[in-house]
Amino acid sequence: MDVLELSTVLLLLASFFSIINLRILKLPQTIGLMILAICLSLIVLVIGIISPPFLEAVTSLTDQFDFSLLLLNVMLPFLLFAGAISINVHELLKDKVTVLLLASVGVVFSTFTVGTGLYWLIQQSFFGLTTLGLTYVDCLLFGALIAPTDPIAVLSMIKKMNLSTTTETRIAGESLFNDGIGVVIFLTLLSVKVEGIENVTVQSVSILFATEVIGGVVLGSVIGYFGLKLLQYIENQYVELEVIITLSLVLFVSVIAHRYHLSGPIGVVMLGLFLNKNIDADKNAAGVQKAMGEYVYKFWHLLDETLNAILFILIGLEIISVLRSFDFIYLIISFALIILVVVSRWIGVLIPIKILSFKKQFEKNTALIITWGGLRGGLSIALALNLPDSIGEGKSLILFLTYIIVLFTILVQGLTLKKIVK
Repeated sequence: MDVLELSTVLLLLASFFSIINLRILKLPQTIGLMILAICLSLIVLVIGIISPPFLEAVTSLTDQFDFSLLLLNVMLPFLLFAGAISINVHELLKDKVTVLLLASVGVVFSTFTVGTGLYWLIQQSFFGLTTLGLTYVDCLLFGALIAPTDPIAVLSMIKKMNLSTTTETRIAGESLFNDGIGVVIFLTLLSVKVEGIENVTVQSVSILFATEVIGGVVLGSVIGYFGLKLLQYIENQYVELEVIITLSLVLFVSVIAHRYHLSGPIGVVMLGLFLNKNIDADKNAAGVQKAMGEYVYKFWHLLDETLNAILFILIGLEIISVLRSFDFIYLIISFALIILVVVSRWIGVLIPIKILSFKKQFEKNTALIITWGGLRGGLSIALALNLPDSIGEGKSLILFLTYIIVLFTILVQGLTLKKIVK
């Protein structure tokens, strides 16, 4: 199938599944679509047992599209930008230290805790996984790809939770920035893996990390500043032109970041925050308006919902390839890691909250809400698929663990989050 045919199939599935979810399941859109996609995958697997050629045909179809490339280079920039322009920028600026600490400390702590935990588990002879040859760096790579929460899933859930503006902004901002930081940590560890740890110095790792993060911030801020001036010049008179400008700027930041090895996710988020500003920063002034017209926000909301639907259908369909490497021992380890992932995230966000609580006010059980609202999604799966083949057989274990944890966070945490908040 070519790109047009594949896009048609995905949009038809998104439309059909959305109708079933709205009329029958009545679940949150992302969760309902993914459950239906998983059911479709399981039906295909059952039919495949009866008729192997059918399974081979479907498997070859799913293998045609590069999920990692599609998400990281095509879908993620648009989804992050849509998320960034939906945030209350003034609330975020007032709480920027809190958001950055939550994002950075939480991701770094989770990366090393989960990575170390996985390495310890596979070294136990009871599981019989020492033959996989996974190194400590490989396990840290898993920790890095599973640590960041999926802003797409998180933002779609918290909008319906009736949280206070401050708490909602903290959760949304943390999910947007920990995404970019997580990708940077993953790429840094990946360079250590590829080049060999003996050829890597602390200085080289620090430079790489700083270049990605600071470069992404600077790129997004510079393009965002000039983009804001351009939108102010238009003055919301030509809404179609504003849509074209925002689309082109998102693509421009993504292309530049990819070419010069800067953090594209952080760059796109910074771009969105700049363009989302009020033209007059004084909220008490008369005639205050956004730099972008309401039509632009509606367009990006529509694009966000469409890409969201396709993304979670793709996640559901990916189960076909993941279950091909199923091993019962993998399932046992996944249960242990689910607990470790949740606990490590809770400690990772609790530390900065306790430190900041001397000066800032936090709602009761904020750490618990942020922890349980930390849904993982397509980003983790895309990064897992992006792992080098040099990892060997251990890659199948990492893929399986990633998928199980993503399923748990979206289906279990996502469905119970509202009750936890209440």
